[in-house]
Parts: sequence; C-alpha cells; structure tokens
Amino acid sequence: MSVGTSSAPGAQQVPRPSASRTGDPAELGFVPDDLPDGLVVADEHGHVICFNAAAERMTAVRASDALGQRLEKALPLEDLEGRRWWQLTDPYGGLAIRRRQPERNLLLPGGREVLVSARYVRTEPTGPVHRVVVSLRDTEARRRTERSHAELIATVAHELRSPLTSVKGFTATLLAKWERFTDDQKRLMLETVDADADRVTRLIAELLDISRIDSGRLEVRRQPVDIGAAVGRHIQAYVAAGQVADRFLLRIEQPLPALWADPDKIDQVLSNLIENAVRHGDGTVTIDITATESPREGEDTGTSVTVSDEGPGIPEESMNRVFTRFWRGSKRGGTGLGLYIVKGIVEAHGGTITVGRAPGGGAQFRFTLPVAAPAFMA
Repeated sequence: MSVGTSSAPGAQQVPRPSASRTGDPAELGFVPDDLPDGLVVADEHGHVICFNAAAERMTAVRASDALGQRLEKALPLEDLEGRRWWQLTDPYGGLAIRRRQPERNLLLPGGREVLVSARYVRTEPTGPVHRVVVSLRDTEARRRTERSHAELIATVAHELRSPLTSVKGFTATLLAKWERFTDDQKRLMLETVDADADRVTRLIAELLDISRIDSGRLEVRRQPVDIGAAVGRHIQAYVAAGQVADRFLLRIEQPLPALWADPDKIDQVLSNLIENAVRHGDGTVTIDITATESPREGEDTGTSVTVSDEGPGIPEESMNRVFTRFWRGSKRGGTGLGLYIVKGIVEAHGGTITVGRAPGGGAQFRFTLPVAAPAFMA
C-alpha cells in the first residue's frame, strides 16, 4: 500500500483548474447553491473547484477568490486550541484507508465557529484522494436546539418538583402519624397523592410524545373513529365535573365520511383543544364537525373539527407561536407542550391544524384529518 502518491504536489507544479463559481452541476449531479449548508470541494491536487453560496455566506469569502486556491488557503480553519486543521488532518496524505473526518467545531478567521465535516473520495479503495468534500454548518442551529433541550429539562424539572414534593410529604406524614388522622383526613391526603401521581404520569406521557414526534417515530394505529361520539364523551365529562351543559354546543354536519384514525391520540387532541377553550376562553364552547376537502393528495374528502370559544382570543402577533414548545399565552400554568403535541399528532395522521379568531372574538382551532383506511385495507 503506497501512501506517498496520495500527497498533493505543490501549487506551483500544478496549474489552477478553470472552475465555475460552484462547480459543474452536470458533473456534480446537483446545484450546490441550492444546498442550505456550506459546500467546498477540492480536486485531487488540493485546489478548490466548488465553493457554494452558503460557504460564501459563512466564511465571508467570495467564491471567485476561493476557486482555484489551495484548500488550506481558501478555507483556513483552526481547531479550538489554535492548531491549523488541514495540517493536523492532512487529507491528501497519511493513511490511504481514511474516508472522512467526523463533524467538529472549528474556527474561521475572526473567530467565527462553524461545524465542519469532510469526506475523502477515492477512485480505488486505497488509492489517492480524488476529491475532498467539506461540509460547513452554522453552529447557531445547534445552539438553538441545545437551548430548547435545556429549557425542556428545566420546565420538566419544575413541573415534576411540585407533585413529587406533595406525594413525598403526604406519604411520609401518613406513614409516620397514621393513627393521628381521621379517616376523612387520610382520604383527603390519599386523593391528593393520587391526583399528583396522575399529573406526573401525564407529564411523562407528554415527554414520550415529544420524543416520538421529534424523531418521527410517533405511531398511528388507525381504527374506525366516531368523532361525534368522541366529542360527546368529553362534553359529558366536563358536565359531570360541574360545568354547565349549556356552555357547550356540538354541531355535526351529516353525512360524515368514515374516519380511520388512532382513537387514543384523537382523544388526546380533543381533550387538549376543549380544555384550552374551557380554561382560557369565555362563553359558549362550540365544536363543529364537518366533511371537508381532504388535506391528503388523492383523496376527495376529510373530516374537519373546529373548536371555538368566546373569550379574548389569541393576539395576532402570537398566532405563529401557538404550536411551538412552551407557548402558554397570557395565562401561566401547565407545561406549554400540549399544542405542540396536538400539532404533531394531527400531522402524523396526515392532517393539518390552524388557529384563528372565532366569529365571537375568541380563539378558534381547526384540524382536518384524511379519512383513508389503513394500508392493509387499501
């Protein structure tokens, strides 16, 4: 195995190639400027033959200046300890079995941090390097993700602390002083523990849902769903809990197409939307169920559910943030994860959800689901 032949010769020995701004799309098989990440490609001699628009933006180097330059000159990267990256990695030399450099944080001139990975293209398994393909990504997206994760952890820790403190306090008290309490006092404390345990269970379920939504692994088990009956059950539960029956208005447009969906997840969507209308809205909570155009291409009909209230509504400037994590509106309380999960569930069904202003001035949420049967019945 020879590695000496893979070393790039000096710049004075090899004439600079004539290259277009981003390389030949016919040769590359794609248009580099369409990529969201920076792309820099060097040829077998170490000269830059592709420098796309995203790379220009990140490095503040014009493609016209970078093309034809030596890679280490066009893209002078350093690690966080100030060492020159190309000298450390030596892409054209070293082991001939190397295929890539894993992504890592590096510094551009001026100290700007970028995420850099590289792949070495060889025409033969252990032959000389034919191309060095470098990918550049802005670290801001990763920082936003890290901030989001940190905020999620802080929110969960805060939400768990209160019920767990209650559970621990009441159980410790009952164990230590059982004989001192009356049956009514014991029942009250146990009911509180039970309610707080349910709260913890709901929070854990929300976290699992978020994990599945973010990773694209939210499973939908489709069954026939009577959406009108499902809404009716939620209304009956609120009435049984003390809400006035006249506060709810359910209108169902007939005929409705047969709906196939995951009944548990649709119940979760309905529960969240109706609870929001009851807690944060005023006046009558109106639920309209209608047949509508399917949000899925190739289907004629879908089922639409609209939940409206007569409260103050959602400010126009906040509507684009309603389905994001931790949005709680003007009133505090809760994790602010419910509507984010609702959107994820609806979209996992192939549906859509929107927010707007109801005719009565309150908030109006409308979700539409396709009605297709499961794949095994298609």
